[in-house]
Amino acid sequence: MSLSGLGPFTNAGLRFALASATLFIFARLTRRSLMLSHDQMWNLLYLTMLFILQFSLMYLGIDKSNASRATLLFNLQPFFVLFLAHFLIPGDYMTARKTLALVLGFTGVAFVFFEGKGVSSDFRTGDLLVLLSTLIWAFRTVYMKKIIHVFGVYQLVLYPMMLSIPFFFAEGFLWDRSMVARLDVSIVTALLYQGLLMASFGFLVLNYLLRKYGAVWLNSFNFVMPVTGVLLGVLLLSEPMTAKIWLALAFVTGGIVVIQMKNQ
Repeated sequence: MSLSGLGPFTNAGLRFALASATLFIFARLTRRSLMLSHDQMWNLLYLTMLFILQFSLMYLGIDKSNASRATLLFNLQPFFVLFLAHFLIPGDYMTARKTLALVLGFTGVAFVFFEGKGVSSDFRTGDLLVLLSTLIWAFRTVYMKKIIHVFGVYQLVLYPMMLSIPFFFAEGFLWDRSMVARLDVSIVTALLYQGLLMASFGFLVLNYLLRKYGAVWLNSFNFVMPVTGVLLGVLLLSEPMTAKIWLALAFVTGGIVVIQMKNQ
């Protein structure tokens, strides 16, 4: 919705400016430490480069594709993490259950790409950009798992967002067709939702739930994401809901459910 009036890179810059300001104020009010050591700075610079690349590709991809297709592709992230963790995180090996989850997830994505109804070459390009963004997101997640023990949560989330802002605005100036084509209530509301509710308030709620209930309980609700993403794309943006998209949704959701199942 916000991309209907804002360039993709400008959108990203505005979103993370809002989120960074909100999280910084909250960190100061709650006296969270944001100080960094020399070694932490280098880790954060690498993390920031992945962050910028991931979201640049994501916004470009969404601009060319549609929300329901992009949502299904975003939800490949846990499957990519499973695969990458096998090679990059000691002791995190593939199992029969994880392999089944991967097969289900990537079968779902195959249905997305097989869907040809109303799909132009721009859609194909957008889907590939979103898929590449999701792969980079998985790399970023695995890297965060390797370094998270020497960081506070606010440091890992806030600094990549803050450092990325000038890059997104520079990209918007250079490559957006129009940085701000128009503004109306729906565009501003969508931007505020992304910056304030999703990227900052959502982060605070997520960390509260992690502390109170734990990651296993929380991750059991991951299957809600592809379902709501596809349905909201259909209901709010009038995107087509074809048989292949239904099948893709079923396979991706099934794969996420299998990931969350306990080892037998």
